[in-house]
Amino acid sequence: MIPAAITGIGLLTPVGRGAEEVFHALCVGKSGLSAPPPGHPAAASVDVGGFVPEIDPRTVVSGPAAAVVDKVVVLALLTAADALADAGIQVGRDVDPHRVGVVVGGVGGMATLESQVLARGERGRTAVSPYLLTGILPNMPAARIAIAHGIRGYSSSIGTACASGAQALADGLRLIRAGDADVVVCGASEAPLFPTFADTFGNARALARRWADPTAASRPFDRRRNGFVLAEGAGMLVLERVAHADARGAAGYADLRGWGATTDAHHPTTPRPDGAGAAECMRRALASADLTPADIGYVNAHGTATKLGDVAEAAALGAVFGGEGPPVSSTKALTGHMLGTSGVVEAAASALAVARGVLPPTFNLEEVDPACPGAHLRSTPVETEIDHALTNSFGFGGQNVSLVLSGASTDKKRNG
Repeated sequence: MIPAAITGIGLLTPVGRGAEEVFHALCVGKSGLSAPPPGHPAAASVDVGGFVPEIDPRTVVSGPAAAVVDKVVVLALLTAADALADAGIQVGRDVDPHRVGVVVGGVGGMATLESQVLARGERGRTAVSPYLLTGILPNMPAARIAIAHGIRGYSSSIGTACASGAQALADGLRLIRAGDADVVVCGASEAPLFPTFADTFGNARALARRWADPTAASRPFDRRRNGFVLAEGAGMLVLERVAHADARGAAGYADLRGWGATTDAHHPTTPRPDGAGAAECMRRALASADLTPADIGYVNAHGTATKLGDVAEAAALGAVFGGEGPPVSSTKALTGHMLGTSGVVEAAASALAVARGVLPPTFNLEEVDPACPGAHLRSTPVETEIDHALTNSFGFGGQNVSLVLSGASTDKKRNG
Protein backbone atom coordinates (compact mmCIF):
# COMPACT_ATOMS: atom_id res chain seq x y z
CA MET A 1 0.00 0.00 0.00
CA ILE A 2 1.56 3.28 -1.16
CA PRO A 3 -0.20 6.45 0.02
CA ALA A 4 -0.05 9.94 -1.45
CA ALA A 5 0.54 12.85 0.89
CA ILE A 6 -1.89 15.78 0.65
CA THR A 7 0.47 18.74 0.89
CA GLY A 8 -1.71 21.47 -0.61
CA ILE A 9 -5.41 22.34 -0.53
CA GLY A 10 -7.19 24.92 -2.69
CA LEU A 11 -10.95 25.39 -2.22
CA LEU A 12 -13.44 27.97 -3.46
CA THR A 13 -16.94 27.07 -2.29
CA PRO A 14 -20.22 28.68 -1.21
CA VAL A 15 -19.01 28.57 2.41
CA GLY A 16 -15.62 30.14 1.80
CA ARG A 17 -12.16 29.89 0.31
CA GLY A 18 -9.22 27.83 1.54
CA ALA A 19 -8.92 24.94 3.97
CA GLU A 20 -9.18 26.99 7.15
CA GLU A 21 -12.26 29.03 6.22
CA VAL A 22 -14.14 26.12 4.65
CA PHE A 23 -13.51 23.62 7.45
CA HIS A 24 -14.45 26.18 10.11
CA ALA A 25 -17.73 26.86 8.29
CA LEU A 26 -18.50 23.14 8.06
CA CYS A 27 -17.97 22.72 11.79
CA VAL A 28 -19.86 25.76 13.07
CA GLY A 29 -22.75 25.56 10.61
CA LYS A 30 -22.10 28.60 8.42
CA SER A 31 -24.36 27.96 5.44
CA GLY A 32 -23.41 28.99 1.92
CA LEU A 33 -26.94 28.62 0.58
CA SER A 34 -29.05 31.58 -0.46
CA ALA A 35 -31.63 32.84 -2.91
CA PRO A 36 -30.03 33.81 -6.23
CA PRO A 37 -28.38 37.23 -6.16
CA PRO A 38 -30.37 39.95 -7.96
CA GLY A 39 -29.96 39.67 -11.72
CA HIS A 40 -28.29 36.27 -11.57
CA PRO A 41 -28.85 34.18 -14.76
CA ALA A 42 -30.29 31.29 -12.70
CA ALA A 43 -32.73 33.47 -10.76
CA ALA A 44 -35.74 32.16 -12.68
CA SER A 45 -34.54 28.54 -12.48
CA VAL A 46 -33.73 27.92 -8.80
CA ASP A 47 -35.22 29.07 -5.50
CA VAL A 48 -31.96 28.48 -3.68
CA GLY A 49 -28.38 27.76 -4.69
CA GLY A 50 -24.80 27.67 -3.49
CA PHE A 51 -23.05 30.65 -5.07
CA VAL A 52 -19.41 31.76 -5.02
CA PRO A 53 -18.35 35.39 -5.52
CA GLU A 54 -18.27 36.68 -9.07
CA ILE A 55 -14.74 36.89 -10.46
CA ASP A 56 -13.62 39.04 -13.38
CA PRO A 57 -12.10 36.52 -15.84
CA ARG A 58 -9.62 39.17 -16.98
CA THR A 59 -7.91 38.96 -13.60
CA VAL A 60 -7.21 35.29 -14.19
CA VAL A 61 -7.05 34.71 -17.98
CA SER A 62 -5.23 37.13 -20.27
CA GLY A 63 -6.00 38.07 -23.85
CA PRO A 64 -9.17 37.86 -25.96
CA ALA A 65 -10.08 34.42 -24.53
CA ALA A 66 -11.07 36.14 -21.27
CA ALA A 67 -14.24 37.32 -23.01
CA VAL A 68 -15.59 33.78 -23.39
CA VAL A 69 -13.65 31.66 -20.92
CA ASP A 70 -16.09 29.80 -18.71
CA LYS A 71 -16.29 30.16 -14.96
CA VAL A 72 -15.19 26.55 -14.55
CA VAL A 73 -11.79 27.46 -15.99
CA VAL A 74 -11.47 30.56 -13.84
CA LEU A 75 -12.34 28.65 -10.65
CA ALA A 76 -9.98 25.82 -11.57
CA LEU A 77 -7.08 28.20 -12.14
CA LEU A 78 -7.66 30.01 -8.86
CA THR A 79 -7.89 26.88 -6.74
CA ALA A 80 -4.93 25.18 -8.44
CA ALA A 81 -2.79 28.25 -7.76
CA ASP A 82 -3.99 28.25 -4.14
CA ALA A 83 -3.21 24.54 -3.72
CA LEU A 84 0.30 24.82 -5.17
CA ALA A 85 1.01 27.89 -3.04
CA ASP A 86 -0.32 26.06 0.03
CA ALA A 87 2.01 23.15 -0.76
CA GLY A 88 4.95 25.52 -1.28
CA ILE A 89 5.60 24.09 -4.73
CA GLN A 90 6.88 25.96 -7.73
CA VAL A 91 7.02 23.63 -10.72
CA GLY A 92 10.51 23.61 -12.19
CA ARG A 93 12.09 24.79 -8.95
CA ASP A 94 10.81 22.18 -6.50
CA VAL A 95 9.85 19.39 -8.89
CA ASP A 96 10.69 18.30 -12.43
CA PRO A 97 7.84 19.56 -14.70
CA HIS A 98 7.72 16.15 -16.40
CA ARG A 99 7.11 14.51 -13.00
CA VAL A 100 4.00 16.60 -12.31
CA GLY A 101 0.53 15.56 -13.44
CA VAL A 102 -2.81 17.32 -13.54
CA VAL A 103 -6.23 15.62 -13.44
CA VAL A 104 -9.42 17.68 -13.30
CA GLY A 105 -13.06 16.57 -13.31
CA GLY A 106 -16.20 18.40 -14.35
CA VAL A 107 -18.68 18.83 -17.18
CA GLY A 108 -16.86 21.72 -18.84
CA GLY A 109 -18.00 25.20 -19.81
CA MET A 110 -21.65 24.55 -20.54
CA ALA A 111 -22.79 28.04 -19.55
CA THR A 112 -20.51 29.54 -22.17
CA LEU A 113 -21.84 27.10 -24.75
CA GLU A 114 -25.40 28.13 -23.93
CA SER A 115 -24.60 31.83 -24.25
CA GLN A 116 -22.81 31.34 -27.57
CA VAL A 117 -25.65 29.28 -29.01
CA LEU A 118 -28.07 32.05 -28.04
CA ALA A 119 -25.78 34.67 -29.58
CA ARG A 120 -25.64 32.74 -32.85
CA GLY A 121 -29.41 32.41 -32.91
CA GLU A 122 -29.85 36.12 -32.33
CA ARG A 123 -27.06 37.61 -34.47
CA GLY A 124 -25.91 34.85 -36.82
CA ARG A 125 -22.75 32.86 -37.33
CA THR A 126 -20.37 35.82 -37.02
CA ALA A 127 -21.46 36.21 -33.37
CA VAL A 128 -19.70 32.96 -32.41
CA SER A 129 -16.34 33.60 -30.78
CA PRO A 130 -13.27 31.93 -32.30
CA TYR A 131 -12.21 31.26 -28.71
CA LEU A 132 -15.35 29.26 -27.94
CA LEU A 133 -13.71 25.84 -27.84
CA THR A 134 -10.98 26.92 -25.43
CA GLY A 135 -13.72 28.17 -23.14
CA ILE A 136 -15.94 25.11 -23.11
CA LEU A 137 -13.96 21.91 -23.67
CA PRO A 138 -13.89 19.64 -20.59
CA ASN A 139 -10.10 19.34 -20.78
CA MET A 140 -9.55 23.10 -20.61
CA PRO A 141 -9.34 23.39 -16.81
CA ALA A 142 -6.53 20.81 -16.77
CA ALA A 143 -4.88 22.32 -19.85
CA ARG A 144 -5.03 25.86 -18.49
CA ILE A 145 -3.58 24.74 -15.15
CA ALA A 146 -0.72 23.02 -16.97
CA ILE A 147 -0.04 26.10 -19.10
CA ALA A 148 -0.14 28.44 -16.10
CA HIS A 149 2.33 26.38 -14.06
CA GLY A 150 4.50 24.72 -16.69
CA ILE A 151 3.24 21.21 -15.87
CA ARG A 152 4.52 18.83 -18.55
CA GLY A 153 3.58 15.38 -17.25
CA TYR A 154 0.39 13.34 -17.45
CA SER A 155 -2.78 15.38 -17.97
CA SER A 156 -6.41 14.31 -18.25
CA SER A 157 -10.00 15.33 -17.63
CA ILE A 158 -12.59 13.17 -15.87
CA GLY A 159 -16.27 13.04 -16.75
CA THR A 160 -18.01 10.73 -14.27
CA ALA A 161 -20.71 13.21 -13.26
CA CYS A 162 -20.87 13.81 -9.51
CA ALA A 163 -18.05 11.31 -8.94
CA SER A 164 -15.63 13.27 -11.18
CA GLY A 165 -13.69 15.06 -8.47
CA ALA A 166 -13.22 11.96 -6.34
CA GLN A 167 -12.21 10.01 -9.46
CA ALA A 168 -9.61 12.69 -10.25
CA LEU A 169 -8.11 12.19 -6.78
CA ALA A 170 -8.14 8.41 -7.25
CA ASP A 171 -6.34 8.83 -10.57
CA GLY A 172 -3.78 11.07 -8.87
CA LEU A 173 -3.12 8.36 -6.29
CA ARG A 174 -2.80 5.79 -9.07
CA LEU A 175 -0.20 7.93 -10.86
CA ILE A 176 1.87 8.22 -7.70
CA ARG A 177 1.54 4.53 -6.85
CA ALA A 178 2.63 3.59 -10.38
CA GLY A 179 5.72 5.82 -10.14
CA ASP A 180 4.50 7.99 -13.02
CA ALA A 181 4.50 11.24 -11.06
CA ASP A 182 5.96 12.78 -7.92
CA VAL A 183 3.28 15.48 -7.67
CA VAL A 184 -0.28 15.59 -9.04
CA VAL A 185 -2.62 18.57 -9.01
CA CYS A 186 -6.10 17.06 -9.03
CA GLY A 187 -9.66 18.04 -8.35
CA ALA A 188 -12.73 19.45 -10.06
CA SER A 189 -14.44 22.67 -11.06
CA GLU A 190 -18.16 23.16 -11.66
CA ALA A 191 -20.34 26.17 -12.53
CA PRO A 192 -23.82 24.70 -13.16
CA LEU A 193 -25.96 27.66 -12.06
CA PHE A 194 -27.16 28.79 -15.47
CA PRO A 195 -30.67 28.44 -16.92
CA THR A 196 -30.61 25.30 -19.07
CA PHE A 197 -28.62 23.16 -16.64
CA ALA A 198 -30.65 24.28 -13.65
CA ASP A 199 -33.94 23.87 -15.54
CA THR A 200 -33.24 20.24 -16.39
CA PHE A 201 -32.82 19.39 -12.70
CA GLY A 202 -35.82 21.51 -11.78
CA ASN A 203 -38.06 19.88 -14.37
CA ALA A 204 -36.94 16.48 -13.08
CA ARG A 205 -38.07 17.61 -9.61
CA ALA A 206 -34.62 16.85 -8.25
CA LEU A 207 -34.03 20.26 -6.61
CA ALA A 208 -35.05 21.32 -3.12
CA ARG A 209 -38.15 23.51 -3.24
CA ARG A 210 -40.62 25.44 -1.13
CA TRP A 211 -38.24 26.38 1.70
CA ALA A 212 -38.83 29.89 3.08
CA ASP A 213 -35.35 29.82 4.63
CA PRO A 214 -32.78 28.97 1.93
CA THR A 215 -30.30 27.74 4.52
CA ALA A 216 -32.76 25.01 5.54
CA ALA A 217 -33.23 23.63 2.02
CA SER A 218 -30.44 21.04 1.95
CA ARG A 219 -31.37 18.29 4.45
CA PRO A 220 -29.35 15.10 3.97
CA PHE A 221 -30.98 12.05 5.59
CA ASP A 222 -33.75 14.19 7.10
CA ARG A 223 -37.33 12.98 6.92
CA ARG A 224 -38.45 16.26 5.29
CA ARG A 225 -35.80 16.44 2.57
CA ASN A 226 -37.17 17.01 -0.92
CA GLY A 227 -34.17 17.37 -3.18
CA PHE A 228 -30.66 18.76 -3.44
CA VAL A 229 -29.44 22.34 -3.74
CA LEU A 230 -27.43 23.04 -6.89
CA ALA A 231 -24.12 24.76 -6.13
CA GLU A 232 -20.93 25.91 -7.83
CA GLY A 233 -17.32 25.78 -6.75
CA ALA A 234 -13.90 24.28 -7.29
CA GLY A 235 -11.41 22.26 -5.29
CA MET A 236 -7.84 21.18 -6.02
CA LEU A 237 -5.50 19.07 -3.92
CA VAL A 238 -1.77 18.62 -4.34
CA LEU A 239 -0.96 14.94 -3.97
CA GLU A 240 2.71 14.15 -3.50
CA ARG A 241 4.88 11.09 -3.16
CA VAL A 242 5.71 10.94 0.54
CA ALA A 243 9.46 10.60 -0.01
CA HIS A 244 9.38 13.61 -2.35
CA ALA A 245 7.52 15.69 0.24
CA ASP A 246 9.97 14.67 2.95
CA ALA A 247 12.96 15.49 0.75
CA ARG A 248 11.81 19.08 0.36
CA GLY A 249 10.70 19.40 3.99
CA ALA A 250 6.98 19.68 3.19
CA ALA A 251 4.28 18.98 5.75
CA GLY A 252 1.28 16.80 4.94
CA TYR A 253 -2.28 17.37 6.06
CA ALA A 254 -3.13 13.68 5.67
CA ASP A 255 -2.62 10.78 3.28
CA LEU A 256 -4.89 9.67 0.48
CA ARG A 257 -4.46 6.01 1.27
CA GLY A 258 -7.00 4.08 -0.82
CA TRP A 259 -9.70 4.28 -3.45
CA GLY A 260 -12.46 2.14 -4.87
CA ALA A 261 -14.65 2.46 -7.94
CA THR A 262 -17.65 0.48 -9.17
CA THR A 263 -20.57 0.87 -11.54
CA ASP A 264 -24.17 0.07 -10.57
CA ALA A 265 -25.18 -0.99 -14.11
CA HIS A 266 -28.71 -0.20 -13.02
CA HIS A 267 -30.17 3.10 -14.33
CA PRO A 268 -28.98 6.37 -15.90
CA THR A 269 -30.05 8.52 -12.95
CA THR A 270 -31.18 6.47 -9.94
CA PRO A 271 -28.95 4.31 -7.73
CA ARG A 272 -29.48 0.65 -7.01
CA PRO A 273 -32.05 0.65 -4.19
CA ASP A 274 -30.06 -1.88 -2.17
CA GLY A 275 -26.86 0.16 -2.45
CA ALA A 276 -24.92 -2.92 -3.57
CA GLY A 277 -22.71 -1.03 -6.00
CA ALA A 278 -21.86 1.62 -3.43
CA ALA A 279 -21.14 -1.03 -0.79
CA GLU A 280 -18.73 -2.86 -3.09
CA CYS A 281 -17.08 0.46 -3.87
CA MET A 282 -16.40 1.10 -0.18
CA ARG A 283 -15.07 -2.44 0.28
CA ARG A 284 -12.65 -1.91 -2.60
CA ALA A 285 -11.46 1.38 -1.11
CA LEU A 286 -10.80 -0.35 2.22
CA ALA A 287 -8.91 -3.16 0.47
CA SER A 288 -6.86 -0.61 -1.47
CA ALA A 289 -5.94 1.03 1.83
CA ASP A 290 -5.25 -2.33 3.50
CA LEU A 291 -7.86 -1.56 6.17
CA THR A 292 -11.00 -3.15 7.60
CA PRO A 293 -14.37 -1.49 8.27
CA ALA A 294 -13.49 -1.37 11.97
CA ASP A 295 -10.55 0.94 11.20
CA ILE A 296 -12.74 3.75 9.86
CA GLY A 297 -13.55 6.45 12.41
CA TYR A 298 -15.68 8.74 10.25
CA VAL A 299 -17.62 8.68 6.98
CA ASN A 300 -18.29 11.82 4.97
CA ALA A 301 -21.31 10.67 3.01
CA HIS A 302 -22.36 11.57 -0.51
CA GLY A 303 -25.63 12.56 1.19
CA THR A 304 -27.25 14.83 -1.40
CA ALA A 305 -30.69 14.96 0.29
CA THR A 306 -32.52 13.15 -2.48
CA LYS A 307 -35.21 10.67 -1.49
CA LEU A 308 -33.70 7.67 -3.26
CA GLY A 309 -30.00 8.48 -2.99
CA ASP A 310 -29.84 8.89 0.77
CA VAL A 311 -31.72 5.64 1.37
CA ALA A 312 -29.46 3.69 -1.00
CA GLU A 313 -26.31 5.09 0.63
CA ALA A 314 -27.61 4.28 4.11
CA ALA A 315 -28.24 0.71 2.97
CA ALA A 316 -24.71 0.52 1.56
CA LEU A 317 -23.17 1.84 4.78
CA GLY A 318 -25.13 -0.72 6.78
CA ALA A 319 -23.97 -3.52 4.50
CA VAL A 320 -20.30 -2.54 4.89
CA PHE A 321 -20.12 -1.47 8.53
CA GLY A 322 -23.06 -3.31 10.11
CA GLY A 323 -25.22 -1.90 12.88
CA GLU A 324 -24.72 1.82 13.31
CA GLY A 325 -21.10 1.80 12.18
CA PRO A 326 -18.79 4.83 12.41
CA PRO A 327 -20.07 8.42 12.73
CA VAL A 328 -21.55 9.69 9.46
CA SER A 329 -22.26 13.20 8.21
CA SER A 330 -22.97 15.07 4.99
CA THR A 331 -21.46 18.52 4.62
CA LYS A 332 -23.72 19.21 1.61
CA ALA A 333 -26.24 20.59 4.11
CA LEU A 334 -24.09 23.74 4.09
CA THR A 335 -22.36 23.74 0.71
CA GLY A 336 -25.15 22.37 -1.45
CA HIS A 337 -24.27 19.91 -4.18
CA MET A 338 -21.31 21.16 -6.24
CA LEU A 339 -21.53 18.10 -8.50
CA GLY A 340 -18.01 16.81 -9.25
CA THR A 341 -16.41 19.41 -6.99
CA SER A 342 -18.22 18.03 -3.95
CA GLY A 343 -16.00 14.95 -3.84
CA VAL A 344 -12.85 17.08 -3.62
CA VAL A 345 -14.22 19.39 -0.93
CA GLU A 346 -15.45 16.40 1.07
CA ALA A 347 -12.10 14.62 0.71
CA ALA A 348 -10.39 17.76 2.00
CA ALA A 349 -12.88 17.94 4.90
CA SER A 350 -12.22 14.28 5.72
CA ALA A 351 -8.46 14.85 5.62
CA LEU A 352 -8.82 17.82 7.97
CA ALA A 353 -11.10 15.81 10.26
CA VAL A 354 -8.33 13.24 10.63
CA ALA A 355 -5.64 15.89 11.06
CA ARG A 356 -7.52 17.96 13.62
CA GLY A 357 -9.55 15.33 15.43
CA VAL A 358 -12.79 17.18 14.72
CA LEU A 359 -15.73 15.64 12.86
CA PRO A 360 -18.10 18.08 11.09
CA PRO A 361 -21.79 17.24 11.58
CA THR A 362 -24.84 17.23 9.30
CA PHE A 363 -26.78 20.43 9.82
CA ASN A 364 -30.55 20.61 9.12
CA LEU A 365 -30.86 16.99 10.23
CA GLU A 366 -33.77 17.49 12.60
CA GLU A 367 -35.47 14.11 12.28
CA VAL A 368 -33.59 11.19 10.77
CA ASP A 369 -35.56 9.34 8.12
CA PRO A 370 -36.18 5.84 9.51
CA ALA A 371 -35.14 4.53 6.08
CA CYS A 372 -31.68 6.07 6.64
CA PRO A 373 -30.37 4.42 9.82
CA GLY A 374 -26.83 5.04 10.97
CA ALA A 375 -24.64 6.87 13.48
CA HIS A 376 -25.51 10.34 12.20
CA LEU A 377 -23.63 13.33 13.57
CA ARG A 378 -26.15 16.13 14.05
CA SER A 379 -25.69 19.88 14.55
CA THR A 380 -22.57 19.78 16.74
CA PRO A 381 -19.00 18.90 15.74
CA VAL A 382 -17.43 16.05 17.65
CA GLU A 383 -13.87 16.19 18.94
CA THR A 384 -12.30 12.74 18.76
CA GLU A 385 -9.05 11.29 17.54
CA ILE A 386 -9.42 9.09 14.47
CA ASP A 387 -6.83 7.48 12.23
CA HIS A 388 -8.87 6.91 9.07
CA ALA A 389 -11.91 8.39 7.32
CA LEU A 390 -13.86 7.36 4.25
CA THR A 391 -15.74 9.60 1.83
CA ASN A 392 -18.23 8.68 -0.90
CA SER A 393 -19.12 10.21 -4.26
CA PHE A 394 -21.79 8.70 -6.49
CA GLY A 395 -22.57 9.96 -9.99
CA PHE A 396 -25.34 9.65 -12.56
CA GLY A 397 -24.96 6.45 -14.51
CA GLY A 398 -24.23 4.57 -11.31
CA GLN A 399 -20.55 5.54 -11.17
CA ASN A 400 -19.32 5.19 -7.60
CA VAL A 401 -16.04 6.31 -6.04
CA SER A 402 -14.92 5.97 -2.42
CA LEU A 403 -11.71 7.36 -0.94
CA VAL A 404 -9.86 6.59 2.29
CA LEU A 405 -8.01 9.38 4.09
CA SER A 406 -5.51 8.61 6.86
CA GLY A 407 -3.15 10.40 9.20
CA ALA A 408 -0.16 11.99 7.49
CA SER A 409 2.89 9.77 7.06
CA THR A 410 5.18 12.65 6.13
CA ASP A 411 7.93 13.56 8.59
CA LYS A 412 6.30 16.95 9.08
CA LYS A 413 2.58 17.24 9.70
CA ARG A 414 0.10 20.09 9.66
CA ASN A 415 -3.45 20.32 10.91
CA GLY A 416 -4.48 23.25 8.72
